[in-house]
Amino acid sequence: MSNWNKIFKPIVVLVIICIVVTGALAATNQVTAPIIEEATRLAEEKSRTELLPEAEGFEEVTGVSVDNVSAIYKSTNDVGVVITSTAKGYGGDVVVMTAINPDGTIKQIKVTEQAETKGIGSKVAGTPSYWENYVGLDTSDALVLNQDVDAVTSATVSSTALINAVNAAIEAYNAIP
Repeated sequence: MSNWNKIFKPIVVLVIICIVVTGALAATNQVTAPIIEEATRLAEEKSRTELLPEAEGFEEVTGVSVDNVSAIYKSTNDVGVVITSTAKGYGGDVVVMTAINPDGTIKQIKVTEQAETKGIGSKVAGTPSYWENYVGLDTSDALVLNQDVDAVTSATVSSTALINAVNAAIEAYNAIP
C-alpha cells in the first residue's frame, strides 16, 4: 500500500469534509442571523412596552456610557426610561431591564435572561414577585442589598447580581443629560 492511500488520502478526504461543513454552517448563519437579530429586537421592544405600557414609543439614548449597561431607551412621550443592564450571577450573566419613572423612582424591573440555579438562584432571577421589591425605590443613590432590598436566603449571589444590574441602570439613569 502506498503512502498516498495510507496517509494522504484520508487527510484530503477530511479536509474536503471540513470545507463542505464549514461552508454549510456559514451559509446557514448568513440566512438565520438576520432572523435571529430581528426576533431579539422585537422581544426587547415587547419587554420595554411591558415595563412602560403608557409609552407611545421609544427612542434610544446615546452618549451615556456606563459599565454593564447595553441599552437606554427613553419614551417618546416622557413617561419614563427603560435601561438594559447586566451583572454576573452564579450561573452566568443576569440581564435586567429597569423601568424608571420621570420622578426618579423604579416603576418595575424584568429579568430577560438568566441561567441561575433552578430552585435557588431562580427564586431571584426568575420570580416576578421578588422583582416587585424594587418597585417605588428611589434612584438618587445606589441600592444596598439587605437594606433597600432583602436578599433571598441561599441565593445571595443571584440577589447581588440583580441589585448590581439595577444599580448599573440607576447610574446610567443619573448620567442621562
